[in-house]
Amino acid sequence: MNKKDYYEILGVDKNASEADIKSAFRKLAKKYHPDVSKEPDAAEKFKEAQEAYAILSDSDKRKQYDQYGHAAFQNNGQAGGYDFSGFDFSDIFSDLFGGAFGGGFSNFGFGGNSSSRTRQGNDSLIRMNLTFEEAVFGVQKSVEINETKICPDCHGKGGHKEKTCPDCHGSGQISQAVFGGAFVTRTTCSRCSGKGHIFESKCTTCNGRGNITTKKTKEVKIPAGVDTGNRLRIANAGEPGINGGPNGDLYIEFNVKSHPLYKRDNSDVYLILPITITEAVLGCKKDVPTLYGTVKLSIPAGSSTNDKHRIKGKGIESVNSGRKGDMYILLDVHIPKKITKDQKKLFENLDKTKLDDDESFIKIKKYL
Repeated sequence: MNKKDYYEILGVDKNASEADIKSAFRKLAKKYHPDVSKEPDAAEKFKEAQEAYAILSDSDKRKQYDQYGHAAFQNNGQAGGYDFSGFDFSDIFSDLFGGAFGGGFSNFGFGGNSSSRTRQGNDSLIRMNLTFEEAVFGVQKSVEINETKICPDCHGKGGHKEKTCPDCHGSGQISQAVFGGAFVTRTTCSRCSGKGHIFESKCTTCNGRGNITTKKTKEVKIPAGVDTGNRLRIANAGEPGINGGPNGDLYIEFNVKSHPLYKRDNSDVYLILPITITEAVLGCKKDVPTLYGTVKLSIPAGSSTNDKHRIKGKGIESVNSGRKGDMYILLDVHIPKKITKDQKKLFENLDKTKLDDDESFIKIKKYL
């Protein structure tokens, strides 16, 4: 036989490692692949490189070649050499070309028929508006979901009078040898969509899907403490599965409306409490509305705007830990816009108050 030495074809010596052999073949495949190379003998050189790599990348076949040369494979199915049409080059080609070739050579897989595998359906998402109180205390809501069942007429098959697909003979794939048998491409059978069988008639009840979907109202318990953006998962209430696979999941995403009085910060609640100047100066007791009823808050004399008071445990229950947050009261001292003459005299008397010992005024006086 007048065949080139496999090591010479790949450009490596006989002591080359597996990594060296793979690297050499990658370079040649990238250079001579007929889909990317414009050289006139690219297909032949590409085929030579494939044959050399198929032998030298297999430790057992490499030992046979090192001992007997090309004679070790001369009767293995191809005239004058080893039949490597069944060798899987997909890992090399996917590395080099991202799994995609021109001319329809995109599927080099030799695995099972993926079109007939059961797969879980896609997840679904709906959005639900809640009032502030519903989010804080939890609520029961009615939700419309899809309920999928096996079609009673075709028993989930999608058709009647099943028979083997005549195009792929039940395999679900069409095989085709290219470049003179250099390697084999496999594509999904277009007639049976990869299932390996067809029906004489499509089921009209499920329109060939194998299942029927109906709308169902489900009562859902919204836990206390949810907030805007939180999601609740309802298992198996999403889109129907493929080939008898389970349904996907349904996710409910919440949007909580604002409250006219309270502001929320995670599990804590803030309330702005207006008080008069007199109440701020003299101190007072004020009724404060909380999420759990009215409480009496003592405001000390000499209070100012933005003074903060904490009421422990009057916040919102955490949806994860169950621990309640706190409530914070921010004072807002209101200045009256209209006053009587008597009130004006009182303020004029207050204006005589000396603030020389006040720390804030002492700081200002240093710069006057």
